[in-house]
Amino acid sequence: MIRCQDLSWGAPGQALTSPLTLELESGSLTAIIGANGCGKSSLLKVIAGLQKPLAGQVTLSVPRQSGVSFLPQQQHLDRQFPISLQELVAAGFWGRRLSTQLRAQRLAAALEAWHLNGLDNRPLMALSGGQLQRALLARLSLTDSPVLLLDEPHAALDELGQQLLWQHIHAWHAEGRTLVVVCHDLAAVRQHIPKTLLIKNRICLYGASAELIQQSPHMQVA
Repeated sequence: MIRCQDLSWGAPGQALTSPLTLELESGSLTAIIGANGCGKSSLLKVIAGLQKPLAGQVTLSVPRQSGVSFLPQQQHLDRQFPISLQELVAAGFWGRRLSTQLRAQRLAAALEAWHLNGLDNRPLMALSGGQLQRALLARLSLTDSPVLLLDEPHAALDELGQQLLWQHIHAWHAEGRTLVVVCHDLAAVRQHIPKTLLIKNRICLYGASAELIQQSPHMQVA
């Protein structure tokens, strides 16, 4: 469960929206949509505990440190950092005690599931945008966190990558995990995500995805 109570966020003294009070049930799948700069990514960071709110609070039914996994936008990743794709993906095991054999099996399965075979030892600088995004998603898939927060997970993905993404999102949802997804593909939100939080004109609206998107068919989101 994720509960926002009178929540405000943004730069000091510059709240991006009116206070938000919202409760997302455990096992729910929710999109966050809205125009560029409206506060979608910032809200996700506040929920993740990576950014402090201006006012109000966020309450989670799980501890943030062990129960929440956050997928950042890839531009926030330092491509100069001297690690390979395999090492990046394996970071998804952080904090988990697994045997060497089980880790190797699960890592191999994740690389195959995200079509990253043969790229194991490639440095981050040598990856395309789509390859890097699939590596970040593969890292996420190795966590066992009950809450998954995804900031524009479809970025840089081609058609196959997007198919893999939605397959995994539905699989995670079927496992009973709670997912919140910042997304600017309104057609995909309408098709794949039942509930949406729309941030528009500094107001937050929550409801059925199809209904909210129908109200704002020409909205530019990014």
